[in-house]
Amino acid sequence: MTWLAALRTLSAQACADTDLREVLCLVADTARTLLGFDFCGVLIPDANGDRLMVQGFSGLSEEYVERVNSDRPIRLDSGSPSSRAFHRGEPVSIRDVRGEPEFALWAGVAQEQGYRAIVAVPLVAGAGVLGTLNGYYASVHTFTRYEIERLILLANHAAIAVTSARRLDELRTLTGSLREQRDALARSEQIHERLLTVTLRSGGITGIAAALSDLIGRPVLIDDGRQAELARAGEGIEFPTPAARSASAECMSTEASATVEAVAAADGGSSGWLFAPVRLGTEVAARIWFPGEVETLDPLQIRAVEHASIVVSVELLREQTASEVESRLRGELLTDVLSSSGSLSDALLTRARRLGHDLSVSHVAIVATLAGPTEVATRRAWQRALTAVTELSSSYRPKPLVAMHGGMLVALWPRVADTSEPPGVIVQRAIAQVSQEITATAAAAASCADNVGEAYRIAKGALDIALQGGRSGATVTLEDLGIVGLLLQLNDPAKLAAFAARTLKPVIDYDANHRTELMTTLRSYFANRQDRNATATTLLIHSNTVAQRLRRIEQLCEVNLADPVTTMEFSSALMVHDVATRN
Repeated sequence: MTWLAALRTLSAQACADTDLREVLCLVADTARTLLGFDFCGVLIPDANGDRLMVQGFSGLSEEYVERVNSDRPIRLDSGSPSSRAFHRGEPVSIRDVRGEPEFALWAGVAQEQGYRAIVAVPLVAGAGVLGTLNGYYASVHTFTRYEIERLILLANHAAIAVTSARRLDELRTLTGSLREQRDALARSEQIHERLLTVTLRSGGITGIAAALSDLIGRPVLIDDGRQAELARAGEGIEFPTPAARSASAECMSTEASATVEAVAAADGGSSGWLFAPVRLGTEVAARIWFPGEVETLDPLQIRAVEHASIVVSVELLREQTASEVESRLRGELLTDVLSSSGSLSDALLTRARRLGHDLSVSHVAIVATLAGPTEVATRRAWQRALTAVTELSSSYRPKPLVAMHGGMLVALWPRVADTSEPPGVIVQRAIAQVSQEITATAAAAASCADNVGEAYRIAKGALDIALQGGRSGATVTLEDLGIVGLLLQLNDPAKLAAFAARTLKPVIDYDANHRTELMTTLRSYFANRQDRNATATTLLIHSNTVAQRLRRIEQLCEVNLADPVTTMEFSSALMVHDVATRN
């Protein structure tokens, strides 16, 4: 083999689709053939850059190469000829390795391989050193300047070949990576299209769960922010209970960037469950649950879960928008119904039928309110309460009409609907179950088919009077209010107001003319069960002052407040007056 032929072959292999290791072995074989070495090797730094590894060789045994690379590594900070040549960028030769103290670490393997002399020439490419080209003789040998120059010439060509092979190798790796990214992107688009198609075909959250379960090959459960199950897909597994999911939700990350998270067990270890949050804005509106560990998911599975999370949020937003529109239509219908006098018009009945309500039958009017510890808690509870009662009522036929009206929840419940409990109790309990922090109170009044507005007025009055009297957290009926309940059923509400005004007018007028507080004293007197001392403590005045005011009231109204009939009349008049004044 001539030098030109050898270099031509080396250049051709370096530019061909040849593995880098094959090129390095060709370099070693070419050097051994052209320069007459008994053995030859090409050493390249490892990935950490702290040792030289025999990557290409000719004549050397596999056992020798393996021992040098593993048992007797050539560290770059050692005094070996290869390390010195690499750092200095100059050839290093040893006539007899047995007489070289710094070669003692490799003396044993050198003897087994059968070489005595070594020369190491750096593979220089530009301003850097790629490795070393080493030549070995079986006998003691003095390397001449001519031999070393020829080896340097070959090493320079070898460095070019190694550089070309490396770049081709990097290019192949990059091309493969681009192909993988292209395939992943195409697969990602397919995943997105499949999930989006489910939504466009009105498959709902159930369809999304089924599609995702098929894509990731695992059972899937989707629940909302209250751990109510929205959909599930897949069989043969028992998902965590709502209580367990609720407990896990409290420990979950609030990072907006979180996509798939592991659920920790009680002992801090892995529970074997994963979840992906579904966000609407900054709020976590739902969660996707499935078994496994984060490490077992491939990028496409993670992408599928991420896409599913987005599509579920779109579906929830669509449902939320539809629910808001329906709620607005129900609210407008309820307002028109309650403001209508006498029989409902055909237009109102038709509008009601379009929304699934039959207002031609008798209804029970239910008015409910709630109170929370804070304004924020109350506001949140109202929305959840309306949703809870609406969802509950949707299972009854004819369907009750539920909406917000006048800052309260109003339900017109068909009397023909099959219920095992009074509708007022059903509504009050549904609201109370929204949160343990709130107190829900409801009042109910029955109506004829043509008198819904009157039933609402009576129920609203009953609720106001009950709250004014300190009754809350229950369902109030007209029977519970006694004489006030009877008065509320008067067809003319003005008569009720007239009763209160007639009974209390002398006291009200006296307060207005003399700037006294007889009404306040009377109200506190009945609130404290006619205990003068307790009344004085409440009003921060002397008990004698209370006695004087009560005598003044008796004189003005010409009554005896100790008379049970008078007590009932005045306490009822006070409640009615307070409600009328507030309204």
